[in-house]
Amino acid sequence: MTDQCLEAGLTCAAHSGFRYLVLLLGVAAIAYATYGLATKRDYDKTMRILSFAFTMALDFTVLLGLATLFTGQFYPQLGGHIVMMALAAIVAHVVYGVMKRRPPAERTYAPHVLGTAVVLAILAAGILSIGRSIV
Repeated sequence: MTDQCLEAGLTCAAHSGFRYLVLLLGVAAIAYATYGLATKRDYDKTMRILSFAFTMALDFTVLLGLATLFTGQFYPQLGGHIVMMALAAIVAHVVYGVMKRRPPAERTYAPHVLGTAVVLAILAAGILSIGRSIV
């Protein structure tokens, strides 16, 4: 952890540590969606649950990040980090929301593969922007 995070306390540590669950759920969602595409399976409840879990874990991480900001901890690199994390959350919600609203016969795994990969790339860039390692 950086000195800034050590000073911020529990919310920063939770925000920083929770990223591992977000990354794990993102990788799981991509893996399951890729498997579904490769095997030409029908879109199923497991994919919907994985996408929901990934999006909600990301939302919770954003909430922890906001709580950390309210402790008064801010340094210049956080500007880019905040923008990237907000963008990642928006993209995750778009993927989940679009697939939820599509009629069941039109749901596919492809948006989850592409959308979740984009979210993970944005998350990685956001983590690196504050000088942290991704894992």
